[in-house]
Amino acid sequence: MRPKIKLEKSIPEKIANSIGYAAILFLIIFFFAKMSTLPAEIPMHYNGNTVDRYGSKWETIALILIAIATQIGLEFLERKPQLHNYPARFNEENAEEFYRASSQILNYTKNTIAVLMAFIMYEILTLQEQLSPLFWILIALVIGLSIWGVMKMSRIGK
Repeated sequence: MRPKIKLEKSIPEKIANSIGYAAILFLIIFFFAKMSTLPAEIPMHYNGNTVDRYGSKWETIALILIAIATQIGLEFLERKPQLHNYPARFNEENAEEFYRASSQILNYTKNTIAVLMAFIMYEILTLQEQLSPLFWILIALVIGLSIWGVMKMSRIGK
């Protein structure tokens, strides 16, 4: 049985949470602010950089629900590091270090995804015909956080 350790969030994690929650709040407020002025059909999918599918403006509700569910689900997992998957070298002595690293990875990833989802909503609701390069930067950041996390975890307990 893995130990249950209460971890305090670091200042960077608290800042990341503030940014993530603000992004989710922006996503919701921006959605309601724009709905009455949108045409019936809006860009819904991009193939590379250009729109390849239009759909009902009401389809964007799914994006909001996915963003909220992702934020809540990852927040739950972040608070339960004893449920995460760890390498065989995990033990009582290095448990807190593994827990902290795993929670940080989830925190930064969760909040970067929230910013990404808010950005996608912004792009859709402002009727952009092409994706901004910022989209690809945010995708690279999510992938980069995963790589950073694997590297950080690989250094623990050696």
